Amino acid sequence: MKKVRVGLLIDDFEVPSWIYRMVDQINSSDYAEIVLVVKRESNAIQKKSFFSWLREKFTNTFYKIYVHGENFLSKPSPDAFLNKNLKSLVESVDLMEVKCIEKKFSDYLADNDITKIEKYDIDVFIRLGFRILRGKILKAAKLGVWSYHHGDNFVYRGGPAGFWEVFKREREVGSILQILTEDMDGGEVLYRSWSSVEYKYNRTLNNFFWKTSLFIPRKLKQLYEMGSESFLERIRAENSGLSFYSGENYKMPANIQFLRLWIAKAWAGLRKKLSRLYSFEQWILLYSFTSADDVSKSMYRYKRILPPTDRFWADPFVVYKDGKHYIFFEEGIWKGKTEKGHLSVMEIDKSGKISDPVVILQKSYHLSYPFIFEKDGVYYMIPESEQDKSIQLYECKKFPYEWEFKMNLMENIHAVDTTILFRNNKVWLFTNIREVEGASFSEELFLFYSDSLLTQNWKPHPLNPIVSDVKSARPAGRLFFRNEKLYRPSQDCSYRYGYAMLLNEIVELDENSYKEVKQSEITPGWANDILATHTLSFDKGLSMIDAVIRRRKKWLSFGRKKE
Repeated sequence: MKKVRVGLLIDDFEVPSWIYRMVDQINSSDYAEIVLVVKRESNAIQKKSFFSWLREKFTNTFYKIYVHGENFLSKPSPDAFLNKNLKSLVESVDLMEVKCIEKKFSDYLADNDITKIEKYDIDVFIRLGFRILRGKILKAAKLGVWSYHHGDNFVYRGGPAGFWEVFKREREVGSILQILTEDMDGGEVLYRSWSSVEYKYNRTLNNFFWKTSLFIPRKLKQLYEMGSESFLERIRAENSGLSFYSGENYKMPANIQFLRLWIAKAWAGLRKKLSRLYSFEQWILLYSFTSADDVSKSMYRYKRILPPTDRFWADPFVVYKDGKHYIFFEEGIWKGKTEKGHLSVMEIDKSGKISDPVVILQKSYHLSYPFIFEKDGVYYMIPESEQDKSIQLYECKKFPYEWEFKMNLMENIHAVDTTILFRNNKVWLFTNIREVEGASFSEELFLFYSDSLLTQNWKPHPLNPIVSDVKSARPAGRLFFRNEKLYRPSQDCSYRYGYAMLLNEIVELDENSYKEVKQSEITPGWANDILATHTLSFDKGLSMIDAVIRRRKKWLSFGRKKE
């Protein structure tokens, strides 16, 4: 099948690393090829009055100082904005330099340049430069000009990217890939995603710019596999709804405006640091027994199981066997600044009495999320073993304490919280994957399927990632049926890691489609000291969750939160 023919629209060959990686991925793919680079020549700079120059130079001084200062004190690694030169990637590609017809905010290409461009039979143009593009260039490629907008265009339009989300202390920051039209904000959306907002502005940007580097390669591959007609039909269906934007057009903050935002943000950060002087955060377990074989739905009824102050307990998975309830969980012991989680199990009775935890699996690397399930009378476990770059499968030899390594289901993969579902004579494997270093583990859910559990031949779902949203991507326990409906518990990591849980009903699941709808949410609001909750498990009348609580420090007793 013919590769997708791609053109690049650039201002300069010096580009940020996230763009360089994206172009490199397209270059090395078997689904697309770059056939033309269109470089914008800078027109003569218009002379400005002294007062115009002065106003432009100093209106946003505080913002600029802050950005430079933050990068000087703490630059993320790998840095998405470290400049690299594209020439080595496109040295064999035709180059066309064009002078734009410049309006106040927009760029137009001359008709004779458009005629030359059309001879290259471009399928997709990728906008990596220029200002607002208008005119015939928008139709010069068969599927238009694809462009990023680093922000949620439902909430924030304008810029700077991510700034308002960070300084207004929002829970998430959006990003979209769209096909440009003459209506600047009315393009058809190809890809929409949400990422976490961190306290530091540059870390927030670094995470979601790295992630967006994957959007165009994914969509080009989808275009190649589906063909342009089916591809466009799906895009138009996804954009068939009507949406209005009633917010302002955001701009770089003026000095007084920035100062007000910074004071509010700095005060919130100071209060958080002060709280660490007298308290620490700890993951604990909570349980609730019910008479029916159902999940306990009133969170205030859950009773606490507190670990010693030198450790945390999290990721509970309940198994009922031979008249007894067992809790498999992650246990981490704080030793200095390092901690490597291991997996433990303990027994609990209906009075809440627990046995001493017994370690069932410990490695030189971090282990968590002991996903336990039964198949054909055999118990298996898939722990999170991302630091080993694998998805491991263990078989129980003597329940519940003896587990033996069976095989790696996947290798050379950065995956967390793998969750298995048996349905329609297939094995469905849900897992969160970080495809590019610098991005988060909590934002994109991938789905694979196979005819057998004991295999490495897993087929990726064509819609991968099936969820690209920090609010609902990461698994939070076993999938389960209730009233003939299938639910997938997931984490909301937008406010912080493992902040809350969502119960999503899966309404479509097969080899070609996937769709889920949020039905309910579990937030950490039923007690003042609970800060987060991120795993749900139940079996035969026992329901378990975990939670982060704030505990008062004892003299010279220090705790650390789970990372």
